[in-house]
Amino acid sequence: MAGKGSNSVHLRHYNERVVLDAIRRSGQASKAEVARFAHLTPPAVAAIIDALVAGGYVVENGKRFGGKGQPSAMYGLAPGGAYSIGLHIGRRAMDAILIDFAGQTCAFETHDYDHPDPDSIKRIGSAAIARFRGQLGAEAAARLIGMGISAPYFIGGWDEELGFPGHVQTAWRAVDLRTHFQGADGLQVMIENDASAAAVAELVYGVGKQFSDFLHISLSTFVGGGLVLNGTLQTGPNGNTAALGPFPVTFSSLASVPRPAGKFEVLLHRASVYTLVAHLRANGFDITRVRDLEPMPAAARALVSEWQSDCADALAQAIIGSIALVDLEAVVIDGLLPASVLVETVTRVRAAFAEMLPPGLIAPTILAGSIGARGSALGASLLPIYSMFGPDTGVLMKKGNDKKPLMVGST
Repeated sequence: MAGKGSNSVHLRHYNERVVLDAIRRSGQASKAEVARFAHLTPPAVAAIIDALVAGGYVVENGKRFGGKGQPSAMYGLAPGGAYSIGLHIGRRAMDAILIDFAGQTCAFETHDYDHPDPDSIKRIGSAAIARFRGQLGAEAAARLIGMGISAPYFIGGWDEELGFPGHVQTAWRAVDLRTHFQGADGLQVMIENDASAAAVAELVYGVGKQFSDFLHISLSTFVGGGLVLNGTLQTGPNGNTAALGPFPVTFSSLASVPRPAGKFEVLLHRASVYTLVAHLRANGFDITRVRDLEPMPAAARALVSEWQSDCADALAQAIIGSIALVDLEAVVIDGLLPASVLVETVTRVRAAFAEMLPPGLIAPTILAGSIGARGSALGASLLPIYSMFGPDTGVLMKKGNDKKPLMVGST
């Protein structure tokens, strides 16, 4: 995962990004450790870190004793160096988050609704932005660098499965998310698919510190995915990369899942939270939100177990299909499920995968994520920070204030 810098003065801005990335991934590091990570000379790193300290982006966090020679000064990201807002527009709830430059959460709120009509989304999101600005105060708000928005690509789609009013999908076709919210004036606004945004959060705060090539599977209202290769999110020319919902799988074993007319089922109908909720409701257990399964009601336990087995079987098929095309170190499964339900589900996925893995494929590590339901909002908030401060190799061709947004998808 080590970034590779250059000592050329013409690449100083890129090297600054590599240095910041090294500190972000380490939490805190000495100048010598950063130099090793970035493949830069110690004098070059020392000059860059001193400049970043002067600019308010890096702070010295004391000294580390116990090694040979003089104690090492340790550097970390300055929390007040910059701020960013993330909004996740889900099919059943909106999450809003404010983070600082060090990645710490300054504020978080979530708002439930029956369906995501654009007017309600605008009102909820704009109010959250105003509250975040007010919390920061005028001086800190001046260092608010942007806002990231994550949402399903077809947010009003699949209305038959969720019972959305027919006008919702049509209404979203006329919405430009970059200009939809009040209070975002003057901010860089970046858009990404919700599952891809969750993969960004995992890359920065989760297994990305250990693996550089992984598939992130989001078990949300509808299942989705995000692909990270060589430490970089991949979206593809049409944003279809790792769009797992339509992935073909065998038919479901659940009586609550109608048998499709075609030759196969799609993963969305077997590994989505809406399928779990529908299975519970079809069998007499009244539930509207999956979080109501924490702690697990006794009446729901057997029904949840049935869905877990069916979901695990389908996910194992999708993972095998994925690794047959792309060599992966890890598959991370996360999303809206309560922690205990997620861990048990992932355990069943491992078992199902081991049973059906064909010869000739090397198995990736399959593990549960640790970020949970906030992943998409957190990933969205990281988009502006990585656009301005991340190790984007495109910066080598930039001039002046031309900042090409990173990891932007289309809505």
